[in-house]
Amino acid sequence: MIEELKQDARDRMDKALDALGGAFNKIRTGRAHPNLLDGISVDYYGVDTPLSQAASIGVEDARTLSVTPWERSLIPQIEKAIMKSDLGLNPATAGTVIRIPLPSLTEETRKVYGKQAKSEAEQTRVSIRNVRRDVLSDVKELQKSKDISEDDERRAQDEVQKITDGYISKVDLLLAAKDKDLMEI
Repeated sequence: MIEELKQDARDRMDKALDALGGAFNKIRTGRAHPNLLDGISVDYYGVDTPLSQAASIGVEDARTLSVTPWERSLIPQIEKAIMKSDLGLNPATAGTVIRIPLPSLTEETRKVYGKQAKSEAEQTRVSIRNVRRDVLSDVKELQKSKDISEDDERRAQDEVQKITDGYISKVDLLLAAKDKDLMEI
């Protein structure tokens, strides 16, 4: 029973880390990366469709993304969607290819993105701690209903805390890597 609770905690904490990875992908660094456009959707015959399903996204060089729509008629909608996104990108169309040059980051924008990354990491830490709280309350309920002994409860609390500490350190490692990425010129 306790093993099931610990596995549930690991699964939920993994989901929190995955969400953090997705949030970090949306924070722009100086290098071009196709995941940068993940949050953008395009009006495709009246349906909001993710850009990755309406076009091919590639990296031309370190600072340029290329978007090749599946249909030529989508080019204006894709340009509008990219400009409306909060990424601060200006697409340029050449025939059927939309090129998106990534401007180099100023010191000020690097700091803003760094703060955003720290905020996302803190939200993930909070959600991991919330999972810990939920699992520990379930363990206490098991002990109150006499399904487990006090020693088992203590042991389970220690093990859940170790799991939590491991995931918090993973968050810190991801944040350090993102910070290093942001400060690279």
